[in-house]
Amino acid sequence: MSTAETASQTRPKKLFIRTYGCQMNVYDSDRMADALAPQGYEPTTEIEDADLVLLNTCHIREKASEKVFSELGRLKELQSEKRASGGDLMIGVAGCVAQAEGEEIARRAPVVDMVFGPQAYHRLPDMLARAESQRHMHPSLKKPVIDTDFPEEDKFAHLPAAKKEVTLTRGLTAFLTVQEGCDKFCSFCVVPYTRGAEVSRPVHQVLEEARRLVDAGVKEITLLGQNVNAYHGLDATGRPVGLGELAYLLAEISGLERLRYTTSHPRDMDDALIAAHRDLPLLMPYLHLPVQSGSDRILKAMNRKHTSAEYLALIDKIKAARPDMALSGDFIVGFPGENDQDFEDTLSIIRETGYASAYSFKYSTRPGTPGANLGDQIAEEVKTERLYRLQELVNAQTTAFHASCVGKTMPVLIERVGRMQGQVGGRSPYLQAVHLDGPTSLIGAIHQVEIIGTSTNSLVGRLKQAVAA
Repeated sequence: MSTAETASQTRPKKLFIRTYGCQMNVYDSDRMADALAPQGYEPTTEIEDADLVLLNTCHIREKASEKVFSELGRLKELQSEKRASGGDLMIGVAGCVAQAEGEEIARRAPVVDMVFGPQAYHRLPDMLARAESQRHMHPSLKKPVIDTDFPEEDKFAHLPAAKKEVTLTRGLTAFLTVQEGCDKFCSFCVVPYTRGAEVSRPVHQVLEEARRLVDAGVKEITLLGQNVNAYHGLDATGRPVGLGELAYLLAEISGLERLRYTTSHPRDMDDALIAAHRDLPLLMPYLHLPVQSGSDRILKAMNRKHTSAEYLALIDKIKAARPDMALSGDFIVGFPGENDQDFEDTLSIIRETGYASAYSFKYSTRPGTPGANLGDQIAEEVKTERLYRLQELVNAQTTAFHASCVGKTMPVLIERVGRMQGQVGGRSPYLQAVHLDGPTSLIGAIHQVEIIGTSTNSLVGRLKQAVAA
């Protein structure tokens, strides 16, 4: 046995996960690490130290798959370097690109050992064992392990709970997936094809995981789902529970101080959830509620199943229940057939709603979606010009919202040491970064902070008094 092989057997195996895309992928990456911990894998932040690299991919952005293949090219070089020095590197591609293009990844990138979709990562230890059995095969005989089925079993029931010492490293805030998949079939979106149908975790699973997170020191939990407010998990009696009722149950957990959720669909924003915003102080007054377009004609083509008037009426209802509510949204410009008036309608709904922030994108086709087959595609230069105008409006609204916070006192969860000497930083109820002078002893609790100024992407504060944790 070589010296390199002996060393590799005595040191812990190292796992590096590169995460692309949404918060749910961040959560999934953490759970992949949990699933591999019993196999002896420890996370590393240095890709050069890794024995196993997983790329947890996202298919939402344009040219997502090409970015993955580019990264695989770099990993092939790293693998060759490791093998030249007597080591090795295993490579897996996970997530939505893997789900959509698994066979193509296997064909174009033989360096890959495993390809698996977001519904299969609870089977990761088994896939890894099968991949390791082929590790020393001749390249002409070696085949990647591919798992892109939508399983009938509940993957969450098969995942090990994160060890407390691992959870502690994830900080004061944490993501918790409660719902996956989508039944909406918006014509621009690949999610129903990569994540599958809407599925909600049972209530007891959500509450158990939330308690574990809080026991490990987490103060703020963000509930995740492709359509999180479509949550309908079953309780112990088999009764479906909505997201609003779930929020009330989570609010009973001692030590949980803040609760958020994302991403919501206007069609699933029901009265019970709005009432929860009215009644629960820990439910933060910041809601991401995408509308995508202000044109009813384009909304219909997008298969959104709501109108601009219905969206605005919903906003009024939410703000009546929670007057301090701030909103963020998503906008797609240049959807096929979008004319000048359609775009002006979108600007109008932005002006009427008044957003604290928003995400905006130029439409790009996704193979397999209905939108990819639509005619009247918009010229790239038109999309670029419209996106610039939309972002200019949204940025002005964001700047105005930050400015409106000056002079107010806000509860800020202090999470970290600041960039400047003697400074700490945290988040406001509206997810704004807040920086203030203060000792590191402030970290880990919510404190009352007077907002005294703004910078480009954050607020400047001054400590007033601590809130009892």
